[in-house]
Amino acid sequence: MTFDAFVTKYLNSMRQTQRRSEKTIEAYSRDLKQAVAFFGGYADIQSLDTLSVIGWVRALSVKNVAGRSICRKLSALRGLFEEAVKQRIIKINPAVNVRAPKTIKHLPNTLSPDAVQRLLDVRFDFDSLENTRDQAIFELLYSSGLRLAEVLGLMVQDVLGNPEELKILGKGSKERIVPVGKKAREALAIWLEKRKEWDIGIADSVFLTKKGTCVSPRTVQRRLDIRARAVGLDQHVHPHVLRHSAATHLLESSGDLRAIQEFLGHQSLSTTQIYTHLDFQHLAEVYDGAHPRAKSK
Repeated sequence: MTFDAFVTKYLNSMRQTQRRSEKTIEAYSRDLKQAVAFFGGYADIQSLDTLSVIGWVRALSVKNVAGRSICRKLSALRGLFEEAVKQRIIKINPAVNVRAPKTIKHLPNTLSPDAVQRLLDVRFDFDSLENTRDQAIFELLYSSGLRLAEVLGLMVQDVLGNPEELKILGKGSKERIVPVGKKAREALAIWLEKRKEWDIGIADSVFLTKKGTCVSPRTVQRRLDIRARAVGLDQHVHPHVLRHSAATHLLESSGDLRAIQEFLGHQSLSTTQIYTHLDFQHLAEVYDGAHPRAKSK
């Protein structure tokens, strides 16, 4: 059987048995079709060995594909070969011991507390419903360290009741309770009153467009970047920067990594530990500037 034919069969089986979400299947499809293009459409699946897989990984690396992306592609290929082993089409999985190049960890961009204050305390026209909506979104992103999808996924019923906290459904359908700061509560209350002007019964989302539909992530990204440039920030500011900034500022103040993990909704503490590197950067800067023995004479 050709590798191409088995890829098609494998993906069709996934769709029929619903073993994966449609989004995951689409990702597998893209990755495996790239493998087909490399190995050749008419390559016999039995002719592919570990060296073949290593060759593909090297080719991806030469093209400057990130280690994390290569790791994902390898996972898809490994799963496909594992299925071929189960069906006794091949004897061993040639991808099982192949590893992706190590990914260089890039520290997330953050804003200083002063920069956040400039961004969120800017004066704007409160008669503008878009500005009022944006302010509530931006305040929630920073105040509660939320992902953009979590903010835009809020329904009206989610924000009723106790205004000082929110129940959030995060990644992996994992629920957590997050605090809502005073500024965010005030901005949200103003928006909820104004929201009625745009609510035509199409959507129950907290954040609407003037057409009464849900706000798109792209709209928030664009409007936040416009706001950042308007207040003179010299870096690109996307919604996740506010989440990173909230985590960093809390860690610098408290040093409680476990609390930050719960606050952000990270399943693994190792994910949260990226902020310890950021915190150390801050400590190193303070040390270099203030410690009498930090600088050589």
